[in-house]
Amino acid sequence: MITTTADLQTLIKRARETESVALDTEFIWERTYYPKLGLIQLALSDEECFLIDPCATIDLTALGELLADERVVKIFHDAPQDLCILRRATGRDPKNIFDTRLAAGFGGLSSTLSLVDLVEFLLEIKLSKNETRTNWLQRPLSENQERYAKDDVRYLRAIRILLLARVLPETMPWLQAEFARLDSPDNYTGLDDIKRYTKIKGAGNLDQQSLAILQELAAWREQKARKKDRPRGHIVKDTVLLTIAKNHLQTHTAIQNCGEISAKSVKIYGDKLIELVSLGLRRNLEDCPPLMQRIKLNSNEKTAFATLQSYIKLKSDVNGIHPPLVGNKNELMRFIKNTSPSTSRQRKGWRKEFLAEMKSRNS
Repeated sequence: MITTTADLQTLIKRARETESVALDTEFIWERTYYPKLGLIQLALSDEECFLIDPCATIDLTALGELLADERVVKIFHDAPQDLCILRRATGRDPKNIFDTRLAAGFGGLSSTLSLVDLVEFLLEIKLSKNETRTNWLQRPLSENQERYAKDDVRYLRAIRILLLARVLPETMPWLQAEFARLDSPDNYTGLDDIKRYTKIKGAGNLDQQSLAILQELAAWREQKARKKDRPRGHIVKDTVLLTIAKNHLQTHTAIQNCGEISAKSVKIYGDKLIELVSLGLRRNLEDCPPLMQRIKLNSNEKTAFATLQSYIKLKSDVNGIHPPLVGNKNELMRFIKNTSPSTSRQRKGWRKEFLAEMKSRNS
């Protein structure tokens, strides 16, 4: 276990002299807004696996320098969450990322495979699942915990080599384009506060004025949760925000009666919630968010959608790509209706190239 800054600097010096390193994190995320980082794993080979202890008094500057070093490939499995956590822990933007989950999707496998399943399929090695719910902030770690943590990075370098051999030369630039997206924090740090309302269940049933209120409420709650480092629901629950927005509640009593909010919370946040309702109500309709109603296709569009899905499956099979990587159902429905914005994934980059032949057939 690496517990001192000096030992970490020595390890990172070696890591930066290699072509690639494997990385992973273990964390607890139950009663905080930000995950509590409990462990960082780093492997130079299948035999040289190291555990870095962020709970010790240790300066992670050197690790940040490794993450930002564009000469060294950093291998993760399902990278976005780890990148977000490590970026916050080190203050540096990770560069030159290889995500084995993503690569699997371009290598004739599912892009949703767990590391356990991927290791078993490619290497015929069964990894333990016994420590998935362990407390990674507790010290000392047991031998089983340490073995489990090291196994999360032990095989990533070998998996990378095997996956690269499975990707077709024609689609390799597409995979590299997906990896390049991970160099930008905008692609893994989550929604902007102003868009957080779109993740609240039931928002699709609101009118535009109510959506404006919900947008104000959700953005405020996000900022408050971040500042207090508490889960969003510990500030005000989704159901409460939805009820306030839907019914335009503007008194403490009305908010108290909407359920699932304590008198204490109403006393603390009530005035602010009422202020946010007023802000949403004062918006002109053209300044309110668009309706979030479920996308519906007419009969012709349903036929075109089915044809698109068949085309994607056939071309994906030929190219060894997992079809969902091209687009999810909602994205493809918007593509068929021609309502997706010009910035949508299907209208730029390799996905635009992938769908170009289909589009030309229909024009």
